[in-house]
Amino acid sequence: MTEYDDRILQAGPRKAKISHFRPAAYIIIPLIAILFQVYVPRFVDFLSYLELPLLVVVYFSLMRRQPVAGAVIGTVIGLVQDSLSQHPLGMFGIAKTLVGYFSASISMRFDVENNALRFILSFFFFLFHQVAFWVFARGLLGQNLELQIPQSIIFAFLNAVVAVPLFLIMDKLRVEEQ
Repeated sequence: MTEYDDRILQAGPRKAKISHFRPAAYIIIPLIAILFQVYVPRFVDFLSYLELPLLVVVYFSLMRRQPVAGAVIGTVIGLVQDSLSQHPLGMFGIAKTLVGYFSASISMRFDVENNALRFILSFFFFLFHQVAFWVFARGLLGQNLELQIPQSIIFAFLNAVVAVPLFLIMDKLRVEEQ
């Protein structure tokens, strides 16, 4: 092995800074995303593929870099989304909890300020969310849902395309450490 490989293996989790936001940002941004998810597709049908609450969970979890905080963010946003949708209460909550936890865990290892990595993670976590929702709907509720893989891949790509500029906008809302 090379010296570089040894440093990677021995490095352990990154000591990256935890991003902070104003308390209002933790309320207003998810609320806007959830209301967008619930009401905009009723008027503009082609925007129904956007999963803005999921992107907000991924962003806040990546920036907080704390798995428990990511899980809590995912739980709260998922349960609020559940309460405004026709799905059984808890389905989005469970799926988004897992997304929040895993995205925060990944952010401890990688530099998540990189837009290419943000694109890849948004793509992956959209697919993960869809598969988790499908598994829970079939396993817990006994629903016979189809997992539409080609459509999910296309929607994951479109959500990842939206995620990069959305994350850049949300970066501007971060509070600098003093």
